[in-house]
Amino acid sequence: MGKATGTDTGRGRSKAAATRSPAPHAADSHDLIRVHGARENNLKDVSIEIPKRRLTVFTGVSGSGKSSLVFDTIAAESQRLINETYSAFVQGFMPTLARPEVDVLDGLTTAIIVDQQRMGADPRSTVGTATDANAMLRILFSRLGKPHIGPPSAYSFNTASVRASGAITVERGARKAVKATYSRTGGMCARCEGRGTVSDIDLTQLYDDSKSLNEGALTIPGYSMDGWYGRIFTGCGFFDPDKPIRKYTKRELHDLLHKEPTKIKVDGVNLTYEGLIPKIRKSMLSKDVEALQPHVRAFVERTTTFAVCPECDGTRLSEGARSSKIKKISIADACAMEIRDLAEWVRGLTEPSVAPLLTALQHSLDSFTEIGLGYLSLDRPAGTLSGGEAQRVKMVRHLGSSLTDVTYVFDEPTSGLHPHDISRMNDLLLRLRDKGNTVLVVEHKPQTIAIADHVVDLGPGAGTAGGSVCFEGTVEGLRAGGTVTGRHLDDRPALKEATALRTASGALSVRGATTHNLQGVDVDIPLGVLCVVTGVAGSGKSSLVHGSIPSGEGVVSVDQSPIKGSRRSNPATYTGLLDPVRKAFAKANGVKPALFSANSEGACPTCNGAGVVYTDLAMMAGVAVTCEECEGRRFQAAVLDHRLGGRDISEVLAMPVSEAEEFFGAGEARTPAAHRILGRLADVGLGYLALGQPLTTLSGGERQRLKLATHMAGKGGVYVLDEPTTGLHLADVEQLLGLLDRLVDSGKSVIVVEHHPAVMAHADWIIDLGPGAGHDGGRIVFEGTPADLVADRSTLTGEHLAAHVGR
Repeated sequence: MGKATGTDTGRGRSKAAATRSPAPHAADSHDLIRVHGARENNLKDVSIEIPKRRLTVFTGVSGSGKSSLVFDTIAAESQRLINETYSAFVQGFMPTLARPEVDVLDGLTTAIIVDQQRMGADPRSTVGTATDANAMLRILFSRLGKPHIGPPSAYSFNTASVRASGAITVERGARKAVKATYSRTGGMCARCEGRGTVSDIDLTQLYDDSKSLNEGALTIPGYSMDGWYGRIFTGCGFFDPDKPIRKYTKRELHDLLHKEPTKIKVDGVNLTYEGLIPKIRKSMLSKDVEALQPHVRAFVERTTTFAVCPECDGTRLSEGARSSKIKKISIADACAMEIRDLAEWVRGLTEPSVAPLLTALQHSLDSFTEIGLGYLSLDRPAGTLSGGEAQRVKMVRHLGSSLTDVTYVFDEPTSGLHPHDISRMNDLLLRLRDKGNTVLVVEHKPQTIAIADHVVDLGPGAGTAGGSVCFEGTVEGLRAGGTVTGRHLDDRPALKEATALRTASGALSVRGATTHNLQGVDVDIPLGVLCVVTGVAGSGKSSLVHGSIPSGEGVVSVDQSPIKGSRRSNPATYTGLLDPVRKAFAKANGVKPALFSANSEGACPTCNGAGVVYTDLAMMAGVAVTCEECEGRRFQAAVLDHRLGGRDISEVLAMPVSEAEEFFGAGEARTPAAHRILGRLADVGLGYLALGQPLTTLSGGERQRLKLATHMAGKGGVYVLDEPTTGLHLADVEQLLGLLDRLVDSGKSVIVVEHHPAVMAHADWIIDLGPGAGHDGGRIVFEGTPADLVADRSTLTGEHLAAHVGR
């Protein structure tokens, strides 16, 4: 009886235990990313807690430290820790990442960084090759294409056809030679080598035929007779280097220009001689023109003419690859289609043998459309994508990913998006979060800030005035928090009054423009005013502005391409400010200007002017330690004894622009040339930037404004700006508008490609393209004043602008 009662009691207890909620598991307690004491770049001992599996937006004025916290601290440390899990051998092939300046980082998960870095500039890189879409199409055509021409490589414009034969020795008992042949069918067009274009070289730009080689006949950058090339030309024996080129025989001229690679011996050294034209094609013409150094790019542009390859008609593919078709469509036709049309074509294919492949391809193509890139084609060169488009192409591969509990890090994902497209991007960010991922977004747009679960506002200012957390909490809390972001979050731009509109002084006539998707556009772009070109992403704005306005004399184009430079480059070197500063120091102290360059005679011998000493720790991440000799100042001690206005050169480079402008404006240090450059930097809102701050640490918005300040010194009459509000906080946009007004009032014409409502409302004239993207766009849907656009409301832009100004 007692036994039975005991059993019943036990049952009762277990029943009660089952109804009670179980104790929380220790594994579920890791729901925060904790950052304590972050000091990277301008961060001032920042300590925050970020909720996992939520959408957190980081905002603040440009230069406040958002990227330093998100990318240079959280994402960088996650990447470094992942790299350390690989073997020492594998780590040897990876970039070495130093540990960020932070005391504690806890609760990190694998970080996937989706930034705005432009995609590879290789001319053979396309939207299709940068994603999996092209690879899946090649497999599809190798299975279903008629006639069948070979494996997937037969449809690849990056694979050349190869045929070889020879003998191999098989060791099986007695040695035996076996005849063997090898062949590989590739899809590369033999004429253009998969580039789609062929180049023709103007020989008069390579040399002056009235001179001999020794007299300096060659005008190719880097081909000096003083270096190795001179030794090769003199020692090869194929022609006389003292004879004028116009007197060369046919054979000598052929050897100079076209000779195939030939082994030669010069001064006892084995070398290879090759004709100028094949050498130039390999070293210069095979590379993306935009990726070349400025002087080499100028040479290539004046020397060569690029035309569509006549053999493949620009498709990059061999005749065999173009002849194989599925339902009358070749792989070249498929890649040339807009992706949304290609998705419809794939949807119509029903072949059970490749059903899984069709499903995967369908999903990949639909992802493009979903993300607002349905207007692209797979054969679009990757180097021609804008920063925003490149970022969204990178997103495609993550949308169907089965990974969860991952940290996705985005850098202004709405960059380049029309207000109409931002809601679609917001949906994608929320979908990534709802799959159980942590989503960290650096963003300024109020529409994206509004969907955040958690907001971190950095500031209060920029540069040394920033680097602190001003607010952490909900969007509602931010609105009431009184920070710069909170105050501007509900700003509504005011339309420019009719009396304030400026009158055009002339017009730039564009007739029959057909670049990319433009459909024979005729438009007069007014000069002497602030003209804004707008429209949804892919409507043809950049094609109209960059394709129809000839770049050259009088036209200054400020785009979003990154500034090329090493960690030694800084605003002082980039803007040319350091030259007058060095001369002023040299004149005041009676010494050479080279002493005041950290890249020349004045450099600290221990760190070679870098300010830090890099130590390679082999299998572990390398470390950078401040140089003990110069204490990070980069100069020799003797150089720092020379002063100007009571300051040494290292103290001047540590000054922010605003202080330096005052310093060089009056007194003993008065230097008008330096003062003018500093005035332009202050004009574009970079007054907080230190003169010696490495360019590699600047944000996207800072880089673009630095370029604008540099170009303002030019003689340009027409300024073309490509989305200058990229990376700008709501509060910074007002300063940008003031700068644009000053440019116009000084007699310049300003043409801006832009979506920002404040810039559109401030324009004197608006040109709206659309109505859609790709083949649905490419037409002018509105021309007139902002007030007329709002009153008309006939376009997507008009509707969104009306909503923003509260009309």
